[in-house]
Amino acid sequence: MKNILLIILFLIISNNVYANGKILKSGFISKSASVKEGINIKDPKNKIIIIYNHGQNTNDKALKNQCIWVNQIRNQASLVGEEINGKKIMVYNFCSNEIAGDMSQKKSWWFSKTPYEGKHKLDKRVEKNLELVEKFIEIGVPRKQIIISGHSCGGLLTLMLLAAHPEKVGGGISYMQACFGKLSSKYKVKKVGPDEALAKFANKRPGPSELRARQINNIKQSKNVPVLAFTHPKDKWEGMLSDWLEEVPGVKRIVISKDYKINGKKCVVKGDNWQENITARKNPGHEMNQGLCFQYYNPVILDYIASRIK
Repeated sequence: MKNILLIILFLIISNNVYANGKILKSGFISKSASVKEGINIKDPKNKIIIIYNHGQNTNDKALKNQCIWVNQIRNQASLVGEEINGKKIMVYNFCSNEIAGDMSQKKSWWFSKTPYEGKHKLDKRVEKNLELVEKFIEIGVPRKQIIISGHSCGGLLTLMLLAAHPEKVGGGISYMQACFGKLSSKYKVKKVGPDEALAKFANKRPGPSELRARQINNIKQSKNVPVLAFTHPKDKWEGMLSDWLEEVPGVKRIVISKDYKINGKKCVVKGDNWQENITARKNPGHEMNQGLCFQYYNPVILDYIASRIK
């Protein structure tokens, strides 16, 4: 009986931890990573707005009750209240997983041999970001003081938006851009090289491969993509497939590190009432920007923002 009660108590505590850690709404985040809904801003002309875009658990489908966890925005929260030339930073967590792409209802599209038709989920998320940008501008935030950012699929979204609409916002910050699965590890890029790995991906998933290549080519063909991009070689998604960023005009790429340390320090990911070494996580390389040690790069991020709002 005592063991049963202990198990029940453990389950209740565990559920509370994750219930408290899950964020399901859009809004401005505080230093403690709590979220307040709405877009009300006092003194908008003297604010810098960072719109943060989460990743996706699926490539094109809509997801209910999926947005972000507290541990994923801790480092974004650390930027809140920082001041650049008399202007304070606010970070807006933008939930948009409820959006679905035009081919999301076709269960076989991931295995398709033909190009994607219509608007992909990322295209629609880009549109929603642009709509949000205009709302901030309507209430008085200067366009150049709005920065788009995002992790994983949100990072790729950031690059897509700035490539197509560099004049719409001040700039962008991309973390671990990726949206097509664990390509770097699954296709053994380290062993066979990028070209052979991508050829295998194209042979196995012709449709998704074409879409990925098209998205990247559109970014590379832009004359100016003012984005600060962070990558990590041990990111199982696209860590060793990110060199194309070097070919994009305007992109400043930073390779975080070659291991799971930053500036010689081990990375710890913090939730609301727990913390763990990043190497204990399933995808440490892909989540390096969520470790508290990543705040080592805050001065770099602030310098980048300062350069964009002049």
